[in-house]
Amino acid sequence: MRQFIYVSTATAERIDIADILATSRVNNRRDGLSGLLYSDGKRFLQALEGEPRAIDAAYARIARDARHRSVVILSDREIDAREFGDWAMAHRAPGDDGAAFVARVAELVARASPNVQATFNGFAEVRRAA
Repeated sequence: MRQFIYVSTATAERIDIADILATSRVNNRRDGLSGLLYSDGKRFLQALEGEPRAIDAAYARIARDARHRSVVILSDREIDAREFGDWAMAHRAPGDDGAAFVARVAELVARASPNVQATFNGFAEVRRAA
C-alpha cells in the first residue's frame, strides 16, 4: 500500500469545490483510493492511499488539471495499512469559522501517522489566519 501527499495552489479565484469533490469521489471509489483533500479555496493539500498504479494514475490526472499549479510532492511512502477511512474532503469557504475548520481537519487525520497529522494540522492552522 502506498501513501502519497502533495500540496498545490489553485489557479483561479473561485474553484468549484462541489465539482472537484463529486469527480474525486467517483474516481477514487473506482480506483480503490482513500485519503483526505484539504482545500481553503487557495490551496490544496491531499493525501491519497492505495495501490501504486492507482496513485500514479490519480497523480497524472492531478498534474494535468488546469485548476492546480505549483504541485509539490511532500511525501511518497509505503504504508502497512490505510491511515484514512473513506476518502473525505475538508473545505473552508471564506468567512467560515476557522477554529471549527481546524478541529474538523484534526478529526479527519486522527488515525494518521504523527507526521501526516502534523502536516495537515499545521497547514490548517497556518491557513486559518490567511
